[in-house]
Amino acid sequence: MTDPMTAEHDEHGEHGDVSLRGVTDDDLHVFLAYEHDPEAVRRSRFAPRPRDAFLTHWRERILGDPDCLVRTVTVDGEPAGHVVSWTADDERRYVGYWLGRPYWRRGVGTRALGMFLHLERVRPLYADPFHTNTASVRLLERHGFKRSGTVRHGTDEHVLLVLGGPGTTP
Repeated sequence: MTDPMTAEHDEHGEHGDVSLRGVTDDDLHVFLAYEHDPEAVRRSRFAPRPRDAFLTHWRERILGDPDCLVRTVTVDGEPAGHVVSWTADDERRYVGYWLGRPYWRRGVGTRALGMFLHLERVRPLYADPFHTNTASVRLLERHGFKRSGTVRHGTDEHVLLVLGGPGTTP
């Protein structure tokens, strides 16, 4: 039986050895660089934070919050990104993820999110990618998330997706 925390090479060997582990402080510097990638910013419509604000946010609001479930995604032992879930002010539980560009289109996100969803058992679980980030929307839909409407963050429209909510099968 395959360990749900590690996914071995697929038949094409495209994504390498994908696994999840706890976040280390060294990972934060990798995540910061990924957050500042111009193409990732364009696709996500997420404004990158300055270094100190980024580190403070991660150390206090993510790693310091027992409500957050967060894992570093690794490929062949190297940090490739992260997956995190949290309870928002509207009491909904959300999942979000960020992968560095070298890991896009290799099946890494699919494997990592699948492993994370074995850890995060709260349902319904929501996600809200930017509406033109079709790769992220497709990734979530492959894992059973269903479109539930749209939400606005500032002037940007995001797709609201839900896993295991009303009218869906968990």
